[in-house]
Amino acid sequence: MRLIRPLYVSAVLALALASCGTTKKVTAPAITNIDMAVAKKAPIADAQLKRWSHLDLLKDSIPGMSVDRAYAEILKDRKSEKVIVGIVDSGVDIEHEDLVDVIWTNTKEIPGNGIDDDNNGYIDDVHGWNFLGDAIHENMELVRILKKGDTKNPDYARAKAEYDKEYAEAMAGKQQIDFILNADKAIKTELKKSNYTIEDLKTLTTTNSLVNQVKPRFIQILSEISKDEFDKEIQGAKDHYYSQLNYSLNMEFNGRKIVGDNVDDLSDNKYGNNNVMGPDKTEAKHGTHVAGIVAASRNNGKGGDGIANNVAIMAVRAVPDGDEYDKDIALGIRYAVDNGAKVINGSFGKYYSTHPQWVLDALKYAADKDVLVVIAAGNDSYDLDVTNKYPNDSYNNDPEFSNNVIIIGALNTPYNINLLADFSNYGKKNVDVFSPGMKIYSTTPNNTYEYLQGTSMASPNVAGVAALIRSYYPKLSAVQVKQILMESGLQPKLDVIVGGDKDDVKPFSEVSKSGRMVNAYNALIMADKLSK
Repeated sequence: MRLIRPLYVSAVLALALASCGTTKKVTAPAITNIDMAVAKKAPIADAQLKRWSHLDLLKDSIPGMSVDRAYAEILKDRKSEKVIVGIVDSGVDIEHEDLVDVIWTNTKEIPGNGIDDDNNGYIDDVHGWNFLGDAIHENMELVRILKKGDTKNPDYARAKAEYDKEYAEAMAGKQQIDFILNADKAIKTELKKSNYTIEDLKTLTTTNSLVNQVKPRFIQILSEISKDEFDKEIQGAKDHYYSQLNYSLNMEFNGRKIVGDNVDDLSDNKYGNNNVMGPDKTEAKHGTHVAGIVAASRNNGKGGDGIANNVAIMAVRAVPDGDEYDKDIALGIRYAVDNGAKVINGSFGKYYSTHPQWVLDALKYAADKDVLVVIAAGNDSYDLDVTNKYPNDSYNNDPEFSNNVIIIGALNTPYNINLLADFSNYGKKNVDVFSPGMKIYSTTPNNTYEYLQGTSMASPNVAGVAALIRSYYPKLSAVQVKQILMESGLQPKLDVIVGGDKDDVKPFSEVSKSGRMVNAYNALIMADKLSK
């Protein structure tokens, strides 16, 4: 599954293709009259865009989660309890300026003494555990199935067909990106500048056929985004396609060898290390961004604000660049549960699973321990009532096996027919609710901040609201929190484009089980009523 979606890669590739707890009662009324909401017509200002998931549909004309309004009107002067949120992901930059104050510390461990002081099976796990050790890149699950060569495996034929398709697309994408990079290099050569502006392009006269071929499209793109942003998108696309060919789809690559365990033996669980950032901090970008959405320090004048204001982030590194192993996810969930997490975020997923039962058992274990698990729906525009995505709380439309798992789709910024993020998976039966996931601003490694997008961003927005509820209303169970998130959300009476296909339009009520958008303000009002 694609963990994040680049913001402008589709436009860039089009260029290439064209060229080649409290007792105080809450008395505030819930937000219900959203039929009066008017879509914002003017472009969203930078200050609003950086925190749009915190904004209010009625007050700001942006379909955020009313987080700022909740703090101002409901939570002011109320007491809360600290909640541990497990981030099962690619790692977290625990040294980041906007996260360092909210990182969970295992006080039962003596750092650096090489002893498992708390006897939990993990030595010096001061801030979490790294189940990947020094591994960074990994194959997709379908590649691992093909490498085993078991043609009797019911998934083998499907995996082979999809591999051939994915490999061809990756090769085509690489060629397209290489074309754009060569064109960019040619423009720089003609201009004799390492950087250039739209004005430079407009006044450029040259006999270079390549430059003349791409110049109109480059001008079009630079009229919408800055050159720096364009360069970042191109680099991101290059990294994506080269990583696919070198690692994810490379039949000769073995990313697990360095870890040293048997991935098909769940009892072989003494592996990994305590470096929750991983061997290269920059590769923890995804998990660091997710952590910031949940819990970046609020009102400190740095970056953005997390959704929740009294949480501790437990870092569980289990998601490589490629498909995660079921073993790592299962053990990672159990680790977070056993060490006190009350909410776990899972911004990962795949469409093949070798040991799905291991993960299902871990999710059931979390349910037994009253832990809510929030999982991203995925970024491939799939109907999950038709296509299984792992993990989920139901497969093949069977009854849910557990009531502590909530599946999250992604919203876009406009409150109109484009409300659904075009990449978001959906499903009347197998996606529970939607939240902001398009162009979300949050923490990235080495004290930086970036916009990323995906259901990977929508999921921690909901995990943040869940943590907020469990912090201010600690007596509520995981099942009750899931109920609140699904039943208190706003219900748009809109028809929306599904999967980015303008010919596929459905009522918003038909793209998830609840037909709702998560709303922190309403959720807290409902939590207050249920807690009495």
